[in-house]
Amino acid sequence: MSTTHEETEVVPQDRCTADDLKELIDAHLHMPFPFQSNRHESEAAAGVATWLRRWGLTDDPAVAAMIAATRPAELASYNSPAMDGDVLQIVANQIAYQFVFDDRAEEVGRRWPGRLLPMLCESVGILLDDQPPNSALGAALADLHRQVRERCTPGQAARWAWNSREYVHGLMYEAVAQTQPFPLRLGVCGSIRSLTAGVEPFHPLCEAAQPCELAPEELHHPVVRRLARLSADAAVWIPDLYSAVKEQQAGELINLALAYQRAHRCSLPVAVKLAIRRINNTIREFEELYDGVRPELSPSGIGYVDGMAGWIRGCYHWSRTVPRYAEAGAVPAP
Repeated sequence: MSTTHEETEVVPQDRCTADDLKELIDAHLHMPFPFQSNRHESEAAAGVATWLRRWGLTDDPAVAAMIAATRPAELASYNSPAMDGDVLQIVANQIAYQFVFDDRAEEVGRRWPGRLLPMLCESVGILLDDQPPNSALGAALADLHRQVRERCTPGQAARWAWNSREYVHGLMYEAVAQTQPFPLRLGVCGSIRSLTAGVEPFHPLCEAAQPCELAPEELHHPVVRRLARLSADAAVWIPDLYSAVKEQQAGELINLALAYQRAHRCSLPVAVKLAIRRINNTIREFEELYDGVRPELSPSGIGYVDGMAGWIRGCYHWSRTVPRYAEAGAVPAP
């Protein structure tokens, strides 16, 4: 559960000149990757809507409204602008599924804690042993698993399933953390957040979009593995900046900006600036390591790491405009 790094931060004393939290983030976040989108975005959006209806996941009006405010195909498009339409559809479907599953797990964990473990065990059983589903969410996951196995190599599908199980485990850790009477340490919060965001299950899909499967020595190269960790952390933590207001109002704990606020007992804008410093360090390390290892990588290896960079870029541009995080534009940053 290790994340990039945990540091002792100095609370910034400079005055913020931004009018609101969104402007503060834009002013201070280091984003070297320019905006791009995928030409298949509209088809992916239509496909997501059809897929969610097929498995009954948007029968609940609240879930349908959440999907409309979250725009999963848009996030997939921004993350994976060069991806072919077939893989992009799987990415968009999975993003939509994870938002539905994550919100449901939070609700169940908060209101009926005893029901959460069977829900998570169903998912693990589907991913680990192909156990038959017994819920609509389980049926959707089983179909998503089928899509991955049909499009990916056996090795890529196995990596996808393993990373997806880690995401499910992260939701259990989050539920336990939410019940603790003492404040969470910054490092524990970051580790849980890295799992619950579910970014790493998408790395095998980035690999599947390449012309060739990566050789083991390239896939498991220490620098490539470090790049995967850095990508996942940056992609997770950037939306935390924009969602902090919503999650603070909901009483959620697993958010990087809120963790800094608890650790330093400071205002939310100051906490956001502290979180941005950590994210900027993460992105700069990603840039430096990628520049160094790029000459050693095959074309497919380069495409694979470009996919990791795409998640950093995509999460930023999506978070800035998605209705789910609109509250960030309404909070003053004095």
